[in-house]
Amino acid sequence: MIEKNDPKRKEKCDEVIEKIKEEDIKFIYLQFTDIHGIIKSFEINAKRIEEIFELGENFDGSSITGYGAIEESDKVALPDPSTFYLLPWRKQNKVARVICDIYKPDGERYEGDPRGILQRAVKKAKELGYSYFCAPEMEFFILTPDTEQAVKPSDMRGYFDYDPYDISEMIRYRIAEYCDAMGISVECVHHEVAFGQHEIDFRYDEAINTADNTITIKAIVKTVSAQHNLIGTFMPKPFEGINGSGMHVHQSLWKNGDNMFYDENDIDNISLLMKKWIAGQLKHAISMCAVLSSWPNSYKRLVPGYEAPVYLAWGFRNRSPLIRVPDFHGRPNAARCEIRCPDPAGNPYLQFAVLLSAGLDGVLSNEIELYEPTDRNVYHLTSKEMEKEGIIALPGSLRRALDEFKESEFMKEVFGELAFKNYYYAKLEEYDKYRVVVSEWERDRYITRL
Repeated sequence: MIEKNDPKRKEKCDEVIEKIKEEDIKFIYLQFTDIHGIIKSFEINAKRIEEIFELGENFDGSSITGYGAIEESDKVALPDPSTFYLLPWRKQNKVARVICDIYKPDGERYEGDPRGILQRAVKKAKELGYSYFCAPEMEFFILTPDTEQAVKPSDMRGYFDYDPYDISEMIRYRIAEYCDAMGISVECVHHEVAFGQHEIDFRYDEAINTADNTITIKAIVKTVSAQHNLIGTFMPKPFEGINGSGMHVHQSLWKNGDNMFYDENDIDNISLLMKKWIAGQLKHAISMCAVLSSWPNSYKRLVPGYEAPVYLAWGFRNRSPLIRVPDFHGRPNAARCEIRCPDPAGNPYLQFAVLLSAGLDGVLSNEIELYEPTDRNVYHLTSKEMEKEGIIALPGSLRRALDEFKESEFMKEVFGELAFKNYYYAKLEEYDKYRVVVSEWERDRYITRL
């Protein structure tokens, strides 16, 4: 990441300009996300890049969800030169992309830019001496168009299934190949549990780089799928009765080159700071749920079973609690915790911003309640047992999650007042569109019974 006033910016911009000339690149996509996390993009002539690196490119933000009303529509997209990459699927007429920070015409940062919200959270951590590293496990489906209105899984395979002649195998390889070409170090790709479901894991990095890589991978998955006349989707729960797609986020906090989550003197080798980090995220889990699981469909995934955690608990071995500490075999650099409720359909800039802020709130608090770990399968606990153990469930719908979000002064502080309102109203509008639809299930179940 290189911001507007970074002293390294000019040198990096000059490198990019030279690369454009060497490769004879004709056009460049300027990219950013709306408040939902949907990638927005427009092309510029590569000959203009020097001017745009200096001044940015004006655009009308009034039609971008979460970017303000018509009377405050003018925005400026300023490219971050560190995100410049050739698009590997454009072999003949070379095209590149660069991710932008969003400014107002007066040169001030636009408060509603999701990347800017994460940058503010990262800056706060840096001022305390901390660096936040994270790595998401991104699950997705590859689907075959069945009719004009229906889709079906592209294969009938299951977890870790392998077939070197299968189209899904070739698609996963091509996705990894394109990721490598765009600077993303893929560690693992494999078939997931459900039919047509896959996972891609990439190397951890600081939060802003990881968020940039996350939106890049989404574009790559959709592109490669489309190349094979298939549909790549990060929809959390496209089919009932099978696992949905999550985005388990592995996290660690570093200071002066040391992993602050590790403690050689602890029986489990995890530090008090990590326990406070986990406590902070459990404290704010309900209010940030509307960000981590941000669509009405997200709550079709967040039900007991199907490996989707819905209860506020943490532990070491099993995958039913909300937060898990994976076995890192006593290696200091590998100490981390994994939060399991986010899904890959959300806005990663906002997701990582609230996770970082909630964890830091726990670290900085002198009065935070430290939860005891549980390695019981909380899916099997009765309501009475959960009540006695103080285990609380996540919201069961986006509407309830938004109610909690709206009442959270902490979330308002993380987002800033403008972005907080923009996000709330955008998601409220989405939920209203969802709740007025009468589904086939309702007709089948109720027309003859009621």
